[in-house]
Amino acid sequence: MPLDDRREDLLIAVALTEFSVHYEQVDSELSEHAWQLAASRLVDHDAGPTEAVDALEIG
Repeated sequence: MPLDDRREDLLIAVALTEFSVHYEQVDSELSEHAWQLAASRLVDHDAGPTEAVDALEIG
């Protein structure tokens, strides 16, 4: 099933958030950048992390 733009952006935001959390101790600058990118995608769709997971039906 192809993803629509919103679902694709939300999935990317969730992946970036996971990356940010797992690499925080390894490279805090890269982790912060990933978090900012994730937050930007969520803001674009007026969604928070919980709403993203709910919208993607992955939680």
